[in-house]
Amino acid sequence: MNEFAKTWWKESVVYQIYPRSFQDSNGDGIGDLQGIISKLDYLAFLGIDVLWLSPHFDSPNDDNGYDIRDYYNVMEEFGTMKEFDLMLKRLQKNGIKLIIDLVVNHTSDEHRWFRESKSSHDNPYRDYYIWKEGVEKGRPPNNWPSFFGGSAWEWDEASGEYYLHYFGKKQPDLNWENPKVREEVYDIMRFWLDKGVDGFRMDVIPFISKHQDFLDIPEDSLNHPEFIYASGPRLHEFLEEMNREVLSKYDTMTVGEAFGVTEECTQLMTDERRNELDMVFLFDIGRIGRENWRQNEWTLPQLKAMFNIQSEVGNFHWPTQFFNNHDNPRSVSKYGNDSPKYRETSAKLLAMLLLTQKGTPFLYQGEEIGMTNYPFTSLDQFDDIEVKGNIDKVLKSGASPEEFLQELNKTSRDHARTPMQWNKKPNAGFSGGEKSWLSVNPNFEIINVESNLNNPKSVFHFYRQLIEIRRNSTDLIYGDYFDIDPGHTKVFAYTRAGIRFTYLIMLNMSDSMVKYQVRFEFQDYELLLSNIPTTPNKISTNYIELQPWEARIYKSKPITNRVEYE
Repeated sequence: MNEFAKTWWKESVVYQIYPRSFQDSNGDGIGDLQGIISKLDYLAFLGIDVLWLSPHFDSPNDDNGYDIRDYYNVMEEFGTMKEFDLMLKRLQKNGIKLIIDLVVNHTSDEHRWFRESKSSHDNPYRDYYIWKEGVEKGRPPNNWPSFFGGSAWEWDEASGEYYLHYFGKKQPDLNWENPKVREEVYDIMRFWLDKGVDGFRMDVIPFISKHQDFLDIPEDSLNHPEFIYASGPRLHEFLEEMNREVLSKYDTMTVGEAFGVTEECTQLMTDERRNELDMVFLFDIGRIGRENWRQNEWTLPQLKAMFNIQSEVGNFHWPTQFFNNHDNPRSVSKYGNDSPKYRETSAKLLAMLLLTQKGTPFLYQGEEIGMTNYPFTSLDQFDDIEVKGNIDKVLKSGASPEEFLQELNKTSRDHARTPMQWNKKPNAGFSGGEKSWLSVNPNFEIINVESNLNNPKSVFHFYRQLIEIRRNSTDLIYGDYFDIDPGHTKVFAYTRAGIRFTYLIMLNMSDSMVKYQVRFEFQDYELLLSNIPTTPNKISTNYIELQPWEARIYKSKPITNRVEYE
Protein backbone atom coordinates (compact mmCIF):
# COMPACT_ATOMS: atom_id res chain seq x y z
CA MET A 1 0.00 0.00 0.00
CA ASN A 2 1.28 3.49 -0.89
CA GLU A 3 2.09 5.76 2.02
CA PHE A 4 1.38 9.45 1.50
CA ALA A 5 2.58 12.29 3.67
CA LYS A 6 -0.51 13.76 5.29
CA THR A 7 -1.33 17.45 4.86
CA TRP A 8 -4.41 19.68 5.07
CA TRP A 9 -4.86 20.31 1.36
CA LYS A 10 -4.95 16.58 0.58
CA GLU A 11 -7.79 16.16 3.06
CA SER A 12 -9.76 19.21 1.90
CA VAL A 13 -12.80 19.63 -0.32
CA VAL A 14 -12.50 22.75 -2.47
CA TYR A 15 -15.37 24.87 -3.82
CA GLN A 16 -14.82 27.28 -6.71
CA ILE A 17 -16.72 30.55 -6.94
CA TYR A 18 -16.98 32.55 -10.16
CA PRO A 19 -17.70 35.90 -8.47
CA ARG A 20 -19.53 37.48 -11.40
CA SER A 21 -22.15 34.72 -11.30
CA PHE A 22 -22.43 33.74 -7.63
CA GLN A 23 -24.53 36.39 -5.82
CA ASP A 24 -25.29 40.04 -6.63
CA SER A 25 -25.81 42.18 -3.53
CA ASN A 26 -26.51 45.59 -5.09
CA GLY A 27 -28.84 44.88 -8.00
CA ASP A 28 -26.48 45.73 -10.84
CA GLY A 29 -26.75 42.21 -12.27
CA ILE A 30 -23.13 41.31 -11.45
CA GLY A 31 -22.05 39.12 -8.54
CA ASP A 32 -19.82 40.72 -5.93
CA LEU A 33 -17.90 40.21 -2.69
CA GLN A 34 -20.79 41.23 -0.46
CA GLY A 35 -22.85 38.61 -2.25
CA ILE A 36 -20.25 35.98 -1.42
CA ILE A 37 -20.14 37.14 2.20
CA SER A 38 -23.91 36.72 2.43
CA LYS A 39 -23.61 33.05 1.41
CA LEU A 40 -20.70 31.92 3.58
CA ASP A 41 -22.99 30.11 6.03
CA TYR A 42 -24.33 28.14 3.07
CA LEU A 43 -20.81 27.08 2.09
CA ALA A 44 -20.00 26.13 5.68
CA PHE A 45 -23.20 24.07 5.86
CA LEU A 46 -22.23 22.24 2.67
CA GLY A 47 -19.01 21.27 4.46
CA ILE A 48 -16.28 22.64 2.21
CA ASP A 49 -12.79 23.30 3.55
CA VAL A 50 -11.30 25.62 0.93
CA LEU A 51 -12.80 28.33 -1.26
CA TRP A 52 -11.16 28.99 -4.64
CA LEU A 53 -12.06 32.49 -5.80
CA SER A 54 -11.76 33.17 -9.52
CA PRO A 55 -10.04 36.51 -10.29
CA HIS A 56 -11.27 39.41 -8.17
CA PHE A 57 -8.58 41.89 -9.28
CA ASP A 58 -9.14 45.19 -11.04
CA SER A 59 -9.80 44.39 -14.71
CA PRO A 60 -11.43 45.83 -17.85
CA ASN A 61 -13.09 42.40 -18.19
CA ASP A 62 -12.21 41.58 -21.77
CA ASP A 63 -11.93 37.98 -20.48
CA ASN A 64 -14.06 38.24 -17.34
CA GLY A 65 -11.23 39.11 -14.98
CA TYR A 66 -8.48 36.98 -16.48
CA ASP A 67 -7.08 40.20 -17.94
CA ILE A 68 -5.70 41.98 -14.88
CA ARG A 69 -5.14 45.72 -14.83
CA ASP A 70 -3.99 46.00 -11.20
CA TYR A 71 -2.98 43.04 -9.03
CA TYR A 72 -3.15 45.12 -5.85
CA ASN A 73 -6.75 46.31 -6.17
CA VAL A 74 -10.21 44.72 -6.25
CA MET A 75 -12.42 44.94 -9.33
CA GLU A 76 -14.78 47.89 -8.81
CA GLU A 77 -17.80 45.80 -9.89
CA PHE A 78 -16.99 43.30 -7.14
CA GLY A 79 -16.38 45.74 -4.31
CA THR A 80 -13.46 47.09 -2.31
CA MET A 81 -10.36 45.81 -0.57
CA LYS A 82 -12.15 46.44 2.73
CA GLU A 83 -14.87 44.02 1.60
CA PHE A 84 -12.26 41.48 0.50
CA ASP A 85 -10.69 41.67 3.97
CA LEU A 86 -14.11 41.20 5.57
CA MET A 87 -14.79 38.17 3.35
CA LEU A 88 -11.43 36.67 4.33
CA LYS A 89 -12.13 37.28 8.02
CA ARG A 90 -15.57 35.65 7.78
CA LEU A 91 -14.13 32.67 5.90
CA GLN A 92 -11.53 32.17 8.61
CA LYS A 93 -14.26 32.38 11.26
CA ASN A 94 -16.08 29.57 9.44
CA GLY A 95 -12.91 27.49 9.27
CA ILE A 96 -12.67 27.84 5.48
CA LYS A 97 -9.35 28.57 3.79
CA LEU A 98 -9.04 30.76 0.68
CA ILE A 99 -7.02 30.34 -2.49
CA ILE A 100 -7.11 32.95 -5.24
CA ASP A 101 -6.28 32.94 -8.93
CA LEU A 102 -2.71 33.83 -9.85
CA VAL A 103 -2.89 35.01 -13.47
CA VAL A 104 0.69 35.80 -14.41
CA ASN A 105 1.22 34.41 -17.90
CA HIS A 106 -0.29 37.67 -19.13
CA THR A 107 -1.79 40.94 -17.94
CA SER A 108 -4.35 43.33 -19.38
CA ASP A 109 -3.09 45.72 -22.04
CA GLU A 110 -4.39 48.40 -19.67
CA HIS A 111 -1.91 47.39 -16.97
CA ARG A 112 0.59 50.13 -16.13
CA TRP A 113 3.48 47.87 -17.14
CA PHE A 114 2.14 47.41 -20.65
CA ARG A 115 1.24 51.06 -21.12
CA GLU A 116 4.85 51.86 -20.27
CA SER A 117 6.14 48.98 -22.38
CA LYS A 118 4.49 50.16 -25.58
CA SER A 119 5.39 53.80 -25.06
CA SER A 120 8.94 53.44 -26.46
CA HIS A 121 11.67 50.94 -27.28
CA ASP A 122 13.94 52.22 -24.53
CA ASN A 123 11.33 52.31 -21.77
CA PRO A 124 12.45 50.24 -18.72
CA TYR A 125 9.25 48.20 -19.03
CA ARG A 126 9.71 47.36 -22.70
CA ASP A 127 11.23 43.99 -21.79
CA TYR A 128 8.38 43.12 -19.43
CA TYR A 129 6.56 41.80 -22.51
CA ILE A 130 7.55 39.98 -25.68
CA TRP A 131 8.05 42.27 -28.67
CA LYS A 132 9.26 41.13 -32.10
CA GLU A 133 9.66 42.52 -35.57
CA GLY A 134 7.61 40.91 -38.32
CA VAL A 135 9.08 38.47 -40.83
CA GLU A 136 8.30 41.08 -43.42
CA LYS A 137 5.89 43.98 -43.69
CA GLY A 138 2.42 42.83 -42.66
CA ARG A 139 3.56 39.35 -41.54
CA PRO A 140 3.83 38.38 -37.84
CA PRO A 141 7.09 36.93 -36.46
CA ASN A 142 5.75 33.36 -36.76
CA ASN A 143 2.55 31.36 -37.21
CA TRP A 144 1.65 31.00 -33.54
CA PRO A 145 -2.16 31.08 -33.10
CA SER A 146 -4.17 32.67 -30.30
CA PHE A 147 -6.60 30.46 -28.38
CA PHE A 148 -9.22 33.16 -28.91
CA GLY A 149 -8.89 33.33 -32.68
CA GLY A 150 -6.40 34.75 -35.17
CA SER A 151 -2.68 35.26 -34.71
CA ALA A 152 -0.99 35.30 -31.29
CA TRP A 153 0.81 38.45 -32.46
CA GLU A 154 -0.69 41.94 -32.47
CA TRP A 155 0.83 44.79 -34.47
CA ASP A 156 1.60 48.03 -32.62
CA GLU A 157 1.76 50.86 -35.13
CA ALA A 158 3.47 53.33 -32.81
CA SER A 159 6.49 51.16 -32.00
CA GLY A 160 6.58 49.22 -35.26
CA GLU A 161 6.65 45.79 -33.62
CA TYR A 162 4.35 42.94 -32.69
CA TYR A 163 3.60 41.82 -29.13
CA LEU A 164 2.75 38.24 -28.17
CA HIS A 165 -0.64 37.21 -26.73
CA TYR A 166 -1.56 33.53 -26.41
CA PHE A 167 -5.10 34.60 -25.54
CA GLY A 168 -6.97 37.83 -26.39
CA LYS A 169 -5.16 40.77 -27.98
CA LYS A 170 -5.92 42.69 -24.77
CA GLN A 171 -3.96 40.04 -22.82
CA PRO A 172 -0.26 40.52 -23.69
CA ASP A 173 2.05 37.77 -22.42
CA LEU A 174 4.64 38.63 -19.82
CA ASN A 175 8.31 37.99 -20.50
CA TRP A 176 9.38 35.59 -17.76
CA GLU A 177 12.93 35.60 -19.11
CA ASN A 178 13.23 39.02 -17.46
CA PRO A 179 14.11 38.53 -13.75
CA LYS A 180 12.41 41.83 -12.92
CA VAL A 181 9.10 40.36 -14.11
CA ARG A 182 9.54 37.33 -11.90
CA GLU A 183 10.31 39.50 -8.88
CA GLU A 184 7.20 41.58 -9.57
CA VAL A 185 5.16 38.36 -9.55
CA TYR A 186 6.74 37.21 -6.30
CA ASP A 187 5.91 40.58 -4.70
CA ILE A 188 2.27 40.14 -5.76
CA MET A 189 2.20 36.68 -4.22
CA ARG A 190 3.73 37.93 -0.95
CA PHE A 191 1.18 40.74 -0.76
CA TRP A 192 -1.80 38.37 -0.86
CA LEU A 193 -0.21 35.70 1.32
CA ASP A 194 0.66 38.29 3.95
CA LYS A 195 -2.96 39.44 3.81
CA GLY A 196 -3.97 35.92 4.82
CA VAL A 197 -4.88 33.93 1.71
CA ASP A 198 -3.81 30.29 1.82
CA GLY A 199 -2.52 29.71 -1.69
CA PHE A 200 -3.10 30.01 -5.39
CA ARG A 201 -4.72 28.37 -8.35
CA MET A 202 -2.22 29.24 -11.08
CA ASP A 203 -3.78 30.10 -14.42
CA VAL A 204 -2.16 28.46 -17.51
CA ILE A 205 1.06 28.25 -15.53
CA PRO A 206 2.94 25.94 -17.97
CA PHE A 207 2.84 28.71 -20.60
CA ILE A 208 5.12 31.10 -18.70
CA SER A 209 8.30 29.71 -20.31
CA LYS A 210 8.50 30.49 -24.04
CA HIS A 211 10.60 28.79 -26.70
CA GLN A 212 13.14 31.49 -27.40
CA ASP A 213 13.80 30.46 -31.01
CA PHE A 214 10.21 31.50 -31.87
CA LEU A 215 10.07 29.00 -34.72
CA ASP A 216 6.86 28.26 -36.62
CA ILE A 217 4.61 25.56 -35.17
CA PRO A 218 4.36 22.52 -37.48
CA GLU A 219 1.18 22.58 -39.55
CA ASP A 220 -0.20 19.42 -37.93
CA SER A 221 0.07 21.02 -34.45
CA LEU A 222 -1.71 24.28 -35.18
CA ASN A 223 -5.04 23.01 -33.89
CA HIS A 224 -3.44 22.16 -30.55
CA PRO A 225 -0.80 24.82 -29.86
CA GLU A 226 -1.10 24.16 -26.12
CA PHE A 227 1.30 21.23 -26.46
CA ILE A 228 3.93 23.58 -27.86
CA TYR A 229 3.21 26.48 -25.52
CA ALA A 230 3.36 24.22 -22.43
CA SER A 231 6.77 22.77 -23.22
CA GLY A 232 8.95 25.82 -22.63
CA PRO A 233 12.55 25.05 -21.62
CA ARG A 234 12.64 26.97 -18.30
CA LEU A 235 9.27 26.04 -16.81
CA HIS A 236 10.62 23.90 -13.97
CA GLU A 237 13.39 26.38 -13.22
CA PHE A 238 10.81 29.17 -12.86
CA LEU A 239 8.54 27.09 -10.63
CA GLU A 240 11.40 26.00 -8.41
CA GLU A 241 12.48 29.62 -8.05
CA MET A 242 8.89 30.67 -7.19
CA ASN A 243 8.74 27.98 -4.54
CA ARG A 244 12.13 28.88 -3.10
CA GLU A 245 11.53 32.64 -3.04
CA VAL A 246 7.91 32.66 -1.88
CA LEU A 247 5.90 29.47 -1.39
CA SER A 248 8.36 27.67 0.89
CA LYS A 249 8.02 30.51 3.39
CA TYR A 250 4.26 30.02 3.88
CA ASP A 251 1.89 27.12 4.60
CA THR A 252 0.25 27.20 1.18
CA MET A 253 -1.79 25.13 -1.23
CA THR A 254 -0.91 25.49 -4.92
CA VAL A 255 -2.68 23.99 -7.90
CA GLY A 256 -1.59 24.71 -11.45
CA GLU A 257 -3.83 24.72 -14.50
CA ALA A 258 -1.82 22.29 -16.60
CA PHE A 259 -3.30 22.68 -20.06
CA GLY A 260 -1.14 21.00 -22.70
CA VAL A 261 1.36 19.26 -20.41
CA THR A 262 2.57 15.71 -20.86
CA GLU A 263 2.29 13.06 -18.17
CA GLU A 264 6.04 13.30 -17.58
CA CYS A 265 5.90 17.08 -17.16
CA THR A 266 2.99 16.76 -14.75
CA GLN A 267 4.92 14.38 -12.53
CA LEU A 268 7.89 16.73 -12.46
CA MET A 269 5.71 19.71 -11.55
CA THR A 270 4.06 17.91 -8.61
CA ASP A 271 6.87 15.70 -7.31
CA GLU A 272 7.02 16.61 -3.61
CA ARG A 273 10.79 16.14 -3.63
CA ARG A 274 11.28 18.83 -6.30
CA ASN A 275 9.46 21.72 -4.59
CA GLU A 276 7.48 23.14 -7.49
CA LEU A 277 3.67 22.87 -7.14
CA ASP A 278 1.45 20.79 -4.86
CA MET A 279 -1.06 19.72 -7.51
CA VAL A 280 -2.13 20.40 -11.08
CA PHE A 281 -5.40 20.26 -12.98
CA LEU A 282 -5.22 17.82 -15.87
CA PHE A 283 -7.78 18.30 -18.63
CA ASP A 284 -7.99 14.73 -19.92
CA ILE A 285 -11.15 13.91 -17.96
CA GLY A 286 -12.72 17.35 -18.31
CA ARG A 287 -12.22 17.36 -22.07
CA ILE A 288 -12.83 13.71 -22.88
CA GLY A 289 -14.12 13.39 -26.43
CA ARG A 290 -13.52 17.09 -27.02
CA GLU A 291 -11.91 18.33 -30.23
CA ASN A 292 -11.76 22.12 -30.03
CA TRP A 293 -15.41 23.23 -30.22
CA ARG A 294 -16.79 19.79 -31.08
CA GLN A 295 -17.90 17.15 -28.58
CA ASN A 296 -17.35 13.63 -29.90
CA GLU A 297 -18.62 10.38 -28.42
CA TRP A 298 -16.61 8.70 -25.65
CA THR A 299 -16.89 5.43 -23.75
CA LEU A 300 -16.88 4.57 -20.07
CA PRO A 301 -13.71 2.42 -20.39
CA GLN A 302 -11.96 5.47 -21.86
CA LEU A 303 -13.03 7.55 -18.87
CA LYS A 304 -11.89 4.87 -16.43
CA ALA A 305 -8.48 4.74 -18.09
CA MET A 306 -8.02 8.45 -17.39
CA PHE A 307 -8.81 7.97 -13.70
CA ASN A 308 -6.31 5.10 -13.64
CA ILE A 309 -3.58 7.35 -15.04
CA GLN A 310 -4.30 9.97 -12.37
CA SER A 311 -4.17 7.42 -9.58
CA GLU A 312 -1.01 5.61 -10.67
CA VAL A 313 1.35 8.49 -9.99
CA GLY A 314 3.18 7.04 -6.98
CA ASN A 315 3.88 8.23 -3.47
CA PHE A 316 5.26 11.66 -4.26
CA HIS A 317 2.39 13.03 -6.36
CA TRP A 318 -1.10 14.01 -5.36
CA PRO A 319 -3.89 14.27 -7.97
CA THR A 320 -6.83 16.63 -8.26
CA GLN A 321 -10.34 15.47 -9.09
CA PHE A 322 -12.87 17.69 -10.85
CA PHE A 323 -15.60 17.59 -13.46
CA ASN A 324 -16.71 21.22 -13.44
CA ASN A 325 -15.05 24.60 -13.46
CA HIS A 326 -15.55 27.95 -15.19
CA ASP A 327 -13.99 26.62 -18.41
CA ASN A 328 -16.06 23.45 -18.81
CA PRO A 329 -19.75 22.68 -19.38
CA ARG A 330 -21.93 21.36 -16.59
CA SER A 331 -20.95 17.87 -15.46
CA VAL A 332 -24.46 16.39 -15.23
CA SER A 333 -25.03 17.40 -18.88
CA LYS A 334 -21.77 15.80 -20.03
CA TYR A 335 -21.12 12.75 -17.85
CA GLY A 336 -24.63 12.13 -16.51
CA ASN A 337 -28.13 12.44 -17.91
CA ASP A 338 -29.74 15.86 -17.47
CA SER A 339 -33.24 14.74 -18.48
CA PRO A 340 -35.94 15.27 -15.81
CA LYS A 341 -36.05 11.51 -15.26
CA TYR A 342 -32.38 10.99 -14.43
CA ARG A 343 -30.86 14.40 -13.62
CA GLU A 344 -30.95 14.12 -9.82
CA THR A 345 -29.90 10.47 -9.77
CA SER A 346 -26.99 10.98 -12.16
CA ALA A 347 -25.91 14.17 -10.36
CA LYS A 348 -25.69 12.17 -7.14
CA LEU A 349 -23.74 9.44 -8.92
CA LEU A 350 -21.21 12.01 -10.12
CA ALA A 351 -20.96 13.35 -6.57
CA MET A 352 -20.03 9.87 -5.36
CA LEU A 353 -17.51 9.40 -8.16
CA LEU A 354 -15.87 12.75 -7.42
CA LEU A 355 -15.73 12.42 -3.65
CA THR A 356 -14.51 8.81 -3.47
CA GLN A 357 -11.61 9.07 -5.91
CA LYS A 358 -8.01 9.49 -4.78
CA GLY A 359 -7.02 13.14 -4.79
CA THR A 360 -8.31 16.52 -3.69
CA PRO A 361 -11.85 17.10 -5.03
CA PHE A 362 -12.83 20.46 -6.52
CA LEU A 363 -16.52 21.39 -6.73
CA TYR A 364 -17.83 24.24 -8.84
CA GLN A 365 -20.71 26.50 -7.83
CA GLY A 366 -24.06 24.95 -8.71
CA GLU A 367 -22.61 21.46 -9.10
CA GLU A 368 -23.90 20.64 -5.61
CA ILE A 369 -27.51 21.19 -6.77
CA GLY A 370 -27.13 19.54 -10.19
CA MET A 371 -27.21 22.65 -12.40
CA THR A 372 -27.30 21.87 -16.13
CA ASN A 373 -26.14 23.36 -19.42
CA TYR A 374 -28.00 26.41 -20.70
CA PRO A 375 -30.20 25.87 -23.81
CA PHE A 376 -28.67 28.45 -26.16
CA THR A 377 -30.75 29.14 -29.26
CA SER A 378 -28.52 31.69 -31.01
CA LEU A 379 -24.82 32.43 -31.40
CA ASP A 380 -25.59 35.99 -30.33
CA GLN A 381 -26.39 34.77 -26.81
CA PHE A 382 -22.82 33.75 -26.02
CA ASP A 383 -20.65 36.06 -23.93
CA ASP A 384 -17.42 34.05 -24.03
CA ILE A 385 -14.51 35.75 -25.81
CA GLU A 386 -13.37 32.31 -27.03
CA VAL A 387 -16.64 31.78 -28.93
CA LYS A 388 -16.73 35.31 -30.32
CA GLY A 389 -13.10 35.18 -31.39
CA ASN A 390 -13.45 31.90 -33.27
CA ILE A 391 -16.81 32.30 -35.04
CA ASP A 392 -15.28 33.51 -38.32
CA LYS A 393 -12.65 30.77 -38.30
CA VAL A 394 -15.22 28.05 -37.64
CA LEU A 395 -17.64 29.24 -40.31
CA LYS A 396 -14.83 29.64 -42.86
CA SER A 397 -13.84 26.01 -42.17
CA GLY A 398 -17.17 24.91 -43.65
CA ALA A 399 -19.26 24.44 -40.52
CA SER A 400 -22.72 25.96 -40.56
CA PRO A 401 -23.94 28.33 -37.83
CA GLU A 402 -26.46 25.66 -36.83
CA GLU A 403 -23.73 23.03 -36.43
CA PHE A 404 -21.54 25.40 -34.44
CA LEU A 405 -24.46 26.25 -32.14
CA GLN A 406 -25.31 22.57 -31.69
CA GLU A 407 -21.76 21.77 -30.58
CA LEU A 408 -21.46 24.86 -28.36
CA ASN A 409 -24.56 23.68 -26.53
CA LYS A 410 -22.34 20.79 -25.42
CA THR A 411 -18.95 22.48 -25.04
CA SER A 412 -19.20 26.22 -24.35
CA ARG A 413 -17.64 27.71 -21.25
CA ASP A 414 -20.72 29.91 -20.81
CA HIS A 415 -22.71 26.92 -19.52
CA ALA A 416 -20.73 27.15 -16.29
CA ARG A 417 -21.02 30.92 -16.08
CA THR A 418 -24.78 31.38 -15.96
CA PRO A 419 -25.86 32.81 -12.57
CA MET A 420 -26.17 30.63 -9.51
CA GLN A 421 -29.73 29.44 -9.01
CA TRP A 422 -30.72 30.28 -5.44
CA ASN A 423 -34.52 30.18 -5.50
CA LYS A 424 -37.65 30.58 -7.65
CA LYS A 425 -37.65 34.39 -7.53
CA PRO A 426 -36.82 36.51 -10.61
CA ASN A 427 -33.22 36.00 -11.78
CA ALA A 428 -33.21 32.85 -9.62
CA GLY A 429 -32.53 35.03 -6.58
CA PHE A 430 -29.08 35.81 -7.97
CA SER A 431 -29.87 39.52 -8.41
CA GLY A 432 -32.61 41.85 -7.26
CA GLY A 433 -32.07 44.00 -10.33
CA GLU A 434 -33.96 43.88 -13.58
CA LYS A 435 -31.36 41.84 -15.44
CA SER A 436 -28.32 39.68 -14.79
CA TRP A 437 -25.08 40.03 -16.78
CA LEU A 438 -25.68 36.59 -18.34
CA SER A 439 -29.07 34.95 -18.69
CA VAL A 440 -30.27 32.64 -15.94
CA ASN A 441 -30.98 29.05 -16.98
CA PRO A 442 -34.78 28.80 -17.48
CA ASN A 443 -34.92 25.64 -15.33
CA PHE A 444 -34.18 27.65 -12.15
CA GLU A 445 -37.73 27.16 -10.80
CA ILE A 446 -36.99 23.43 -10.58
CA ILE A 447 -33.24 23.46 -9.90
CA ASN A 448 -32.31 25.87 -7.11
CA VAL A 449 -30.65 25.95 -3.71
CA GLU A 450 -33.80 26.66 -1.73
CA SER A 451 -35.65 23.58 -2.99
CA ASN A 452 -32.54 21.49 -2.41
CA LEU A 453 -32.16 22.68 1.18
CA ASN A 454 -35.82 21.89 1.88
CA ASN A 455 -35.55 18.35 0.53
CA PRO A 456 -33.46 15.97 2.68
CA LYS A 457 -33.13 13.63 -0.33
CA SER A 458 -31.80 16.34 -2.66
CA VAL A 459 -28.54 16.45 -4.59
CA PHE A 460 -27.23 19.05 -2.12
CA HIS A 461 -27.78 16.85 0.93
CA PHE A 462 -26.23 13.90 -0.89
CA TYR A 463 -23.09 16.00 -1.40
CA ARG A 464 -23.15 16.89 2.32
CA GLN A 465 -23.34 13.22 3.27
CA LEU A 466 -20.44 12.28 0.99
CA ILE A 467 -18.27 15.17 2.18
CA GLU A 468 -18.89 14.07 5.77
CA ILE A 469 -18.05 10.44 4.95
CA ARG A 470 -14.81 11.52 3.28
CA ARG A 471 -13.87 13.85 6.13
CA ASN A 472 -14.25 11.07 8.69
CA SER A 473 -12.28 8.46 6.76
CA THR A 474 -8.52 8.69 6.43
CA ASP A 475 -8.71 5.47 4.43
CA LEU A 476 -11.01 7.00 1.83
CA ILE A 477 -8.62 9.93 1.43
CA TYR A 478 -5.27 8.15 1.40
CA GLY A 479 -6.21 4.57 0.50
CA ASP A 480 -5.10 2.85 -2.70
CA TYR A 481 -7.33 3.08 -5.77
CA PHE A 482 -8.04 0.00 -7.88
CA ASP A 483 -10.39 -0.26 -10.86
CA ILE A 484 -11.84 -3.79 -10.51
CA ASP A 485 -13.61 -3.92 -13.89
CA PRO A 486 -11.95 -1.52 -16.37
CA GLY A 487 -13.59 -3.01 -19.46
CA HIS A 488 -17.23 -2.86 -18.37
CA THR A 489 -19.13 -0.47 -20.62
CA LYS A 490 -21.83 0.53 -18.10
CA VAL A 491 -20.57 -0.03 -14.57
CA PHE A 492 -17.68 1.86 -12.98
CA ALA A 493 -16.58 -0.30 -10.03
CA TYR A 494 -13.48 0.38 -7.94
CA THR A 495 -12.06 0.03 -4.45
CA ARG A 496 -10.26 2.35 -2.05
CA ALA A 497 -8.12 0.13 0.16
CA GLY A 498 -6.95 1.79 3.35
CA ILE A 499 -5.29 0.76 6.58
CA ARG A 500 -8.41 -0.27 8.49
CA PHE A 501 -11.12 -0.37 5.85
CA THR A 502 -11.62 -1.03 2.16
CA TYR A 503 -14.41 0.79 0.34
CA LEU A 504 -16.20 -0.62 -2.70
CA ILE A 505 -17.86 1.87 -5.02
CA MET A 506 -20.26 0.72 -7.74
CA LEU A 507 -21.70 3.18 -10.27
CA ASN A 508 -24.10 2.28 -13.07
CA MET A 509 -23.37 5.03 -15.58
CA SER A 510 -26.14 4.11 -18.00
CA ASP A 511 -29.87 4.48 -18.64
CA SER A 512 -30.52 0.75 -18.23
CA MET A 513 -30.65 -1.68 -15.33
CA VAL A 514 -27.52 -3.83 -14.98
CA LYS A 515 -27.25 -7.20 -13.24
CA TYR A 516 -23.69 -6.96 -11.97
CA GLN A 517 -21.58 -9.87 -10.74
CA VAL A 518 -19.84 -9.19 -7.43
CA ARG A 519 -16.61 -10.94 -6.54
CA PHE A 520 -16.58 -13.23 -3.50
CA GLU A 521 -14.08 -11.09 -1.62
CA PHE A 522 -16.73 -8.35 -1.22
CA GLN A 523 -19.23 -10.58 0.58
CA ASP A 524 -20.47 -9.04 3.85
CA TYR A 525 -19.40 -5.51 2.88
CA GLU A 526 -21.91 -3.10 4.45
CA LEU A 527 -23.77 -0.45 2.46
CA LEU A 528 -22.77 3.06 3.55
CA LEU A 529 -24.75 5.16 1.10
CA SER A 530 -26.76 4.83 -2.10
CA ASN A 531 -28.46 7.41 -4.29
CA ILE A 532 -31.46 5.07 -4.68
CA PRO A 533 -33.15 3.35 -1.70
CA THR A 534 -31.93 -0.24 -1.73
CA THR A 535 -31.89 -3.40 0.34
CA PRO A 536 -30.25 -5.44 1.76
CA ASN A 537 -27.59 -3.45 3.62
CA LYS A 538 -24.92 -6.09 3.05
CA ILE A 539 -23.57 -7.83 -0.03
CA SER A 540 -24.83 -11.38 0.35
CA THR A 541 -25.27 -12.62 -3.24
CA ASN A 542 -23.12 -13.04 -6.33
CA TYR A 543 -25.17 -10.56 -8.35
CA ILE A 544 -26.48 -7.08 -7.62
CA GLU A 545 -29.12 -5.33 -9.67
CA LEU A 546 -28.11 -1.72 -10.26
CA GLN A 547 -30.83 0.63 -11.42
CA PRO A 548 -30.10 3.27 -14.10
CA TRP A 549 -27.55 5.76 -12.68
CA GLU A 550 -27.49 4.01 -9.33
CA ALA A 551 -24.47 4.66 -7.12
CA ARG A 552 -23.45 2.69 -4.03
CA ILE A 553 -20.56 2.80 -1.60
CA TYR A 554 -19.84 -0.21 0.63
CA LYS A 555 -17.42 -0.59 3.53
CA SER A 556 -15.49 -3.66 4.65
CA LYS A 557 -15.06 -4.98 8.15
CA PRO A 558 -12.01 -3.53 9.97
CA ILE A 559 -8.59 -4.72 8.87
CA THR A 560 -5.97 -4.93 11.62
CA ASN A 561 -2.70 -5.86 9.92
CA ARG A 562 -1.85 -2.76 7.87
CA VAL A 563 0.78 -0.12 8.64
CA GLU A 564 -0.31 3.37 9.74
CA TYR A 565 0.00 6.42 7.46
CA GLU A 566 2.90 8.72 8.13
